[in-house]
Amino acid sequence: MKYRLNSLLGLLPAVFAVGLMTACQTVRTTQTGNVGVERSQMMMVSSKEMESAASQSYQKIIQQAGQKNALNRDKEQVERVRAVARRLIPATGVFRPDAPNWRWEVNVLSSNELNAWCMAGGKIAFYSGIIEKLDLTDDEIAAIMGHEIAHALREHARERASQAMVTNLGVAVLGAALGVGQAGTDLIGSVAKVSFELPNSREHETEADRIGVELAARGGYDPRAAVVLWQKMAKANSNQPPQWLSTHPSNQSRQQDLAQYAARVMPLYEQATQHTKPVK
Repeated sequence: MKYRLNSLLGLLPAVFAVGLMTACQTVRTTQTGNVGVERSQMMMVSSKEMESAASQSYQKIIQQAGQKNALNRDKEQVERVRAVARRLIPATGVFRPDAPNWRWEVNVLSSNELNAWCMAGGKIAFYSGIIEKLDLTDDEIAAIMGHEIAHALREHARERASQAMVTNLGVAVLGAALGVGQAGTDLIGSVAKVSFELPNSREHETEADRIGVELAARGGYDPRAAVVLWQKMAKANSNQPPQWLSTHPSNQSRQQDLAQYAARVMPLYEQATQHTKPVK
């Protein structure tokens, strides 16, 4: 399959290839931290553009939630989530010196969905469903939040937007070069999706998991809670597709990786919690 795709890519006009390489930038979005995430990323979209779009999108979501009376309805729940954020945000400076100074926002949306996310620039939303249905502890909230913040630190949304630009432009040029119709173009797009987008997405998830446990540990939350969290998620999502057709790692492989990296950052957790231990 890769040989066929490479053959198709060889038909791209030289001007397209040169223009594409000129537009792309290779960047390192984060420092490695203790977990050692250091992959370089190809970007075609600027950080400023992504942060501006994220801010506008976030404000629209928050406004709509407010109109539906679905915004921050449980004061105690909101304070729990924001308290976790206050401890994790300073730890982001280990990976990005600029991140603690982002214009962070943290809100809780009333919804049954098992969901949470952090947009570019530190725009966080937790859904009440994930807190209530999984009966999350503060350590587990930190595991989720650390993971989502890690996506923003690594600028995964920016990277995926860049990948989409390459894929969409490449498919259009391929379709014209090969003289295929819409069905053929869609097929080429599907091959590109399975070959590139899904593996990259799994890579993003693994990076976010590893950075997430370090953020939690540095914030004084037990990083091992991430393993327990995904045991809960496994029960809640028993019909998960096979790993090779999923945008996320399998629950089993994910738990193994989390356990390994949680152990690696345990000294950071112990150090962060030392001052809170009672003196004997």
